[in-house]
Order: sequence, then C-alpha cells, then structure tokens
Amino acid sequence: MSKYYMGIDQGTTGTTVLILDEEWNLCARGYKEHTQHFPKPGWVEHDSLEIWDKILESVEMAIEIAGANVDDIACMGLDNQGETVVLWDNVTGMPVYNAIVWQDRRTAREADVIAEKYGEMIREKTGLVVDAYFSATKIKWVIENVPGVKEKIARGRINAGTLDTWMIWKLTHGRVFVTDQSTASRTMLFNVHTGQWDDEILEALDIPKEILPEIRDSAEVYGTTDPLDFFGARIPISGSVVDQQAALFGQACFEPGTVKTTYGTGCFMLMNTGDKPVYSENGLLTTVGWGINEGKMTFALDGGIYIAGAAVQWLRDKLKIINNAAETEAIAESVPDTAGVFFVPAFSGLAAPHWDQYARGTMVGITGGTTREHIIRATLESMAYQVKDNLDVMVGDSGIPIEVMRVDGGAAVNNFLMQFQADILGIPVDVPEITETTALGAAYLAAYGVGEFKSLDEIKGKWKLKKRFEPKMDQETRDNLLRKWHRAVERAKDWEKD
Repeated sequence: MSKYYMGIDQGTTGTTVLILDEEWNLCARGYKEHTQHFPKPGWVEHDSLEIWDKILESVEMAIEIAGANVDDIACMGLDNQGETVVLWDNVTGMPVYNAIVWQDRRTAREADVIAEKYGEMIREKTGLVVDAYFSATKIKWVIENVPGVKEKIARGRINAGTLDTWMIWKLTHGRVFVTDQSTASRTMLFNVHTGQWDDEILEALDIPKEILPEIRDSAEVYGTTDPLDFFGARIPISGSVVDQQAALFGQACFEPGTVKTTYGTGCFMLMNTGDKPVYSENGLLTTVGWGINEGKMTFALDGGIYIAGAAVQWLRDKLKIINNAAETEAIAESVPDTAGVFFVPAFSGLAAPHWDQYARGTMVGITGGTTREHIIRATLESMAYQVKDNLDVMVGDSGIPIEVMRVDGGAAVNNFLMQFQADILGIPVDVPEITETTALGAAYLAAYGVGEFKSLDEIKGKWKLKKRFEPKMDQETRDNLLRKWHRAVERAKDWEKD
C-alpha cells in the first residue's frame, strides 16, 4: 500500500494542495482561486464558506492527479494566510461577516489610537508594531460593527479565529477549536514570552478571551478529518502553522541566521533567530517561527512586503497589459532596463521596514518614451528592491551576516526576477526543487507531528537545490539604482494622511 503526505496552503488568492510520496517527491498539486472582495477603498474581504469549498475542490483535484486513494494519506498539515480573521456562529457554523483579509486597512485610524495609548506595551509583549495588518483590530471591528455579534458573544455562540482555526474546525465537523503559536503570534494578542493570549492586551482592546481558540503546538495531532465532511476519510490533522513560517520550515531553515524569502501575493522574508525573540530597532517584526516538542518555540525576524505578486495581478486584471504572470519574464528581458521608471506598489501602504499605512502606489520617472515593457520590468524590480531593504535591516538588527538567500513561492520560477534579486542583494539566491515550500513545510510539520520524522535533521536531508543565481551587477550600478529607488519610496509615503 502506498503512503502519501498532504500539505494544504490556504493563501490569499487561492488554495494549493500538495501530495508527496514516501520519498517526499511531489506527486500532485491541486489549486483553486477564490474571489477577492473590495467593498470600499482599502477594504479587502474573503468569503470563508467559498474558501472552504475551494479547499475541498483543490484536495479532490490533487488526489485525482496523484491517482491516490484518500485513505492512503498518512497525515495532513495546513498553513494559513496569517492575520486574516473570521468570526462565526459555533452552533450554525455560519460566519457572521466575511473574513477580513490581512491587507485590509479599515482599522488604520483605530490602530493609530491604540498605538498612541498601548504601542510600547503591545510591542514588548507581542513583538509586533501596532498596525491594522494584524488580526486584533479586525476582530474588534467585527464585534463593534456587525449587528447581533455582541449578543451572540454573551450567549457563548461566537468563535473568532484565523483561517487555520476555521479550517480545522470545519475539517473536524466543529469538534476542534485550536490555533498554533506561530499563527497566534500574528494576531497582536499573543504574548511571545508566556506562549498564551495576553489578558492585559485583551482588556485594553475589549476582546473577550472566551471567543479565541486554544493555543497548541505547530506539530501535534489536533484531531482527524470527519468522514462526513472530508471524502469519507479519517486523516490525522497533525501540523498547522502560519504561511511564511511554513515556508521557513519547508526551506529547512532550522539554524539561527538562515533566511528565506517567499514571493506570493505579498513577499515575506524570515530569519530564524533561535530560541530567543530578537527585537528590531528598524521596523522588522519579532514573530514565532513554530512551536514543537511541547511548546518549545523557535523565533524569527520578519520583514513583510504587502504587495509583490499582487502587483503583477494588477497588471493583468486592472491595467490589462499582460495576459498571465508567466509572460513577464520574457517581456522584462526584452528591454535592457526600465528607462528610469521606478514603481512603488504601495497599494495598501508600506510594511517593513517603513510601516507607513498611508503610503500609496507611485510610479516615477515616466517619460514620453515609457513603454508597457518598462512598466512590467519596473513591477518585477520593485519586488527585488523591497526585499533588499528588508535584508539590510535584518543584517543590521540581528548582527548576523546573510551569505545566501533561499527563495520560494510563485515568482521564484521567474529567472529574470531571481537574477535581478541576486544582483541587487549582492549574494547568491537559491531556488529549491519544490518551490511550493509553504505547503511542503505544512506537510513536514504534519509528518513530524505523527512521528514520521524523529528529528529536524531528517527533514533537512530532504531539501534539494534546483538552481543558484550568482550576483553579476557591479557595486556602482547597484548603489545608483538603490538611491533612485529610495527617492521613489519617499514620494510614495504619507500620500493619504491628510
């Protein structure tokens, strides 16, 4: 009988399911997009019931491609979007409002007020800068603005959770209500020192603790899938982690100082800092990487970029100057440079290391000679520049030199971008065999959670390099480009403040 492992990556634009064989070779990938809802400028929502349907569809697709039997899946691991949050009625199972997505800015003003009053206390306890990005202000908004929610809370009928919590609750037919330390650390309600929800922050924000899930390890058996809801099978759900930390795990970045960058809707760089939280003086976040072996937490520094792949989607869906992301590589290579065009894709403000929630997208250097090709190339280059800004801060704050960067996610297949990334960083960029390392990391954690792996070294032995990009750009060219990029960033800042 064959044995398979499943990793489910519930991302911002869609759900990816990987099925891996006993040797950890990729057998199949299922993927389904879900709808992005923009009810008002700066508001971003998902329909969590649609997400649940898309999870089932992408699982079914992957199983069919693999030619596997659902009963042959030894265990399943999940990773989730992180800060996106949903509140639902725990009796009917119906969400009381759409999921509010991590990119959503509706609570920006409220975050300013909270920051002024409690910013230092929250940063010391959670490692996070107070921002509308995190789950806390989103939960508060639903409680205060959706009719009937307060009354349902009083009756014990409301569950509030990130999408891992929602998925596990749905997979187990409402029997299991949990999150893990890494995802909890993205809510702005989790104390990284105690490993628990923080009573002082909950009180300050007026969020009742009883609506929040139990915090568990990132690798342990939480329960099994319910046959009624999941293709007639009982599969152990034994790994759960936030998406960027899943990629750090999937890239086998187990030693302090190892770094990965994931190019997805946003772009996220994480550095393993070991068993102690490291605080940044320059706008990086202190976050939990994962908790394993009965609550032992590994920490990371996190440089998050809100808009990466989403800018390419914008070129496709809004400007309509490309048909698909894959063609951007050849288009970017068809011109020698951007002809002086720099694009700062601050559609939802700027995240690390700037933390300017009022910045907006800005394109500078446009002339009568600017072409579609220049704009497409400038869009790809903007990802690399933002990664460079975060890397510089990470090296400065951690005091650890970074000698190589492991990369993954959708854009890691774009050879133009990977070469430009190596050029602008001045260090090699390594692309692994399996670039879907978020789902892979979730599957690794699940296997660890059921005892398939006895040590992290066993997982490290599974990582395989596909291609290394060596930097070719000279220092003078690099410095000149970065100087112009930083001038463009300054023009994007504080656009909406007044």
